[in-house]
Amino acid sequence: MTETTHATPNTARQADPFPVNGMDAVVFAVGNAKQAAHYYSSAFGMKLVAYSGPEHGNRETASYVLESGGARFVMTSVIRPTTDHGRFLAEHVAAHGDGVIDLAIEVPDARAAYSYAVEHGAAGLEEPYEVKDERGTVVLAAIRTYGKTRHTLVERKSYQGVYLPGFVEAQPLVAPPAKRTFQAIDHCVGNVELGRMNEWVEFYNKVMGFTNMKEFVGDDIATEYSALMSKVVADGTKKVKFPINEPAIAKKKSQIDEYLEFYGGPGVQHIALATNDIVATVRTMRAAGVEFLNVPDSYYETLGEWVGDTRVPIDELRELKILADRDEDGYLLQIFTKPVQDRPTVFFEMIERHGSMGFGKGNFKALFQAIEREQDKRGNL
Repeated sequence: MTETTHATPNTARQADPFPVNGMDAVVFAVGNAKQAAHYYSSAFGMKLVAYSGPEHGNRETASYVLESGGARFVMTSVIRPTTDHGRFLAEHVAAHGDGVIDLAIEVPDARAAYSYAVEHGAAGLEEPYEVKDERGTVVLAAIRTYGKTRHTLVERKSYQGVYLPGFVEAQPLVAPPAKRTFQAIDHCVGNVELGRMNEWVEFYNKVMGFTNMKEFVGDDIATEYSALMSKVVADGTKKVKFPINEPAIAKKKSQIDEYLEFYGGPGVQHIALATNDIVATVRTMRAAGVEFLNVPDSYYETLGEWVGDTRVPIDELRELKILADRDEDGYLLQIFTKPVQDRPTVFFEMIERHGSMGFGKGNFKALFQAIEREQDKRGNL
């Protein structure tokens, strides 16, 4: 593993050619947005806050906006495609199943961000434009990234509405949990084809001024049967972090190969959600029906020897199948869901950080063996 050294956040922001405020939203194209919104409300503890659909003049799509702390998901499905956008969404769901179509990034100046990105090689999808209502103005623009995924650049400093113009406030679908399940989006992981990882890392370096944060190659991410390679890019403040994975040649099919086959190409593989209490999070989500990857008890036999003391006792980590890892900056606790749809594509990670800015390198082998067991059950290993 290699790491790059960063300046302090304030210094980095001043020198950043592509400043960002953070993740704005993860936008999903789904077959049934109402049902998806209910699932993420009941199973993930998110709160429905906004809606756009036929009742408010949007005849083509229905979109539900859910939030948990600073994390925002948007579930969109097509009612009747009548425009290129509607047809794109319908075709996307038919080809890929439910999946992420947009990793929207909040920026202080959407026009400047779009101009910089296009000047440095990005393919522009939508030039900057304004959307308005009585709550103010939002400036939007969009660029293309891997597969059919986009980055919408969102400037919302002059807007006081619940999400975007065209959306109305909505009441929660279910009663929210007593304690918030998670607080923020920690990172979003993309899977790309063999030989394309470095190309997309360079894209983020050049187009958005992101720097290389970590790198995992060779034996870092390998088991007896499968392997992959991964590099992590991040903005100067590390508010936005994008690991990029590609498969590696091995005896059997890796999780990246399986994803690319069933998703039908490159896309967002998983979203890591930051929590301040992973124990409460896992207990709440399990009780709501969320399935997590199983880790054998043998993983915990020597865990305390190398991870040291953690906020959660080893016995409780074993009970809940939570993984732990430590690096020079501290430690982290993490756990991964199984895929949240019938296709073995998108899944989630819950992560609790205590100083560590890593991604659980010490857990890679145990994690990937757990994924391989699930692949084998599906007949895809």
